[in-house]
Amino acid sequence: MERLAIVVPGASVRGRDGSWRLSPSCLACIAAAERLAGELAPAAVVFTGYAPPGGRETEAAQMLAAWNGSAGPELVVEPWARNTAENAGRTLPLLREREIAAAVVVCSWIHQGRVRFFFRRLYRDAGIPATIIPVRGGLSARAVLWELVAVTVAWSQRRRVRTNRDDRGGVR
Repeated sequence: MERLAIVVPGASVRGRDGSWRLSPSCLACIAAAERLAGELAPAAVVFTGYAPPGGRETEAAQMLAAWNGSAGPELVVEPWARNTAENAGRTLPLLREREIAAAVVVCSWIHQGRVRFFFRRLYRDAGIPATIIPVRGGLSARAVLWELVAVTVAWSQRRRVRTNRDDRGGVR
């Protein structure tokens, strides 16, 4: 049976008190990943995301703390990725180390374009097909604006992740 991983890229928002916490859409993605883990029995669930400036805890660590899913899969924290391109690049060596043959990436509906752009190509080139599962919920005007701005740098980010890979496919 082929080894499967679920990957959840982080997303956070700044609270009124200045602290960073997971966005509502990220929490919806975690809940969806929990349901999928129950259905698919993955070998691993990978949470990826850094701590924004002034953040005390990484997005990945916050997602791990929010996880209420089954105890079966290995839960992996990747705390360094600062954007979607790095989410893809930094999780790839973690999947390879675990001999993962296929991945399911759970992301917010608004984020799916960039997730497809980065994960599908990078994972496919490494021989790991990626299925993208978009989750509805938590949509805000700020999220739409962020996606519009982020798409303008997507090509340069993907080029940078592809050229900065080490021998195992990870980002240097």
